[in-house]
Amino acid sequence: MLADGEYFGDEVLVESDLTWEYTARALTAATVLVLTREQFAEVVERDTALRGHLADYRSRPQPPRNRQGEAEIAIAAGHSGEPDLPGTFVDYELAPREYELSVAQTVLRIHSRVADLYNEPINQLEQQLRLTVEALRERQEYELVNNSDFGLLHNADLRQRIHTRSGPPTPDDLDELLSRRRSTHFLLAHPRTIAAFGRECTARGIYPATVLFHDQHVPAWRGVPLLPLNKIPISATGTTSVIALRTGEENQGVIGLHHTGLADEYEPGLSVRFMGINEKAIISYLVTTYFSAAVLVPDALGILESVEIGR
Repeated sequence: MLADGEYFGDEVLVESDLTWEYTARALTAATVLVLTREQFAEVVERDTALRGHLADYRSRPQPPRNRQGEAEIAIAAGHSGEPDLPGTFVDYELAPREYELSVAQTVLRIHSRVADLYNEPINQLEQQLRLTVEALRERQEYELVNNSDFGLLHNADLRQRIHTRSGPPTPDDLDELLSRRRSTHFLLAHPRTIAAFGRECTARGIYPATVLFHDQHVPAWRGVPLLPLNKIPISATGTTSVIALRTGEENQGVIGLHHTGLADEYEPGLSVRFMGINEKAIISYLVTTYFSAAVLVPDALGILESVEIGR
């Protein structure tokens, strides 16, 4: 089963005597590029760089790889005496990605008369600031999921993206999603997706348990909390996604990024700066938060895609 950027059949372009060992069939709509061997040979003849690359590919022995596609580390174990130990190197990223913090800002305006006369029994400035901060945090949550640069839905490794078996979210689909990583701390899904998963469990006579998560009982599957998140989009055709996360720097998981020690810091990574009073006696405050997210290793984040919730 291949999807989302995965490919096959490239060997037939570089090997002259190769036969197919299987038949591939498209189960969903696809865009197909047709290229004959003769046309490929013509391109190779015209492109010196490509011709040299192919010659190097054919002559270079392919290093052993593990199941994640990484260079295999040669290790000797269980030996006796003084045999020659294998040499190896560990591959690493020469130019690691640098994450820039994103920003969400707004200006809170309140009349000085309100701040002076109407702060009892409820502090109007404090309450309006609280609502403003909550709105910024909601926007921050949306960006952490949907931002095209650092959002979770756009940063999952292609090998960690899977499709449902039949459309609706089934227990088999969540089992496969959980099996893609060594540990999953929680699952994120739209409330309608959780309801669809509940229907599939009911149809199979399965009753998911609940677990205690931050002093609240929440639905769970295989002991992993299944948390509602309405920021996950639902397409016009009624399909959505389920996100699986391992979190924490010590676990090589997904981590949130923010900058502390800001001037006029109100909360970690969030500042409230006084901007002055205009000629109409309106006080203005600039409310700013900086944030981002990073996936430390590919298997920390997985996505179940094309989840149908309409049936």
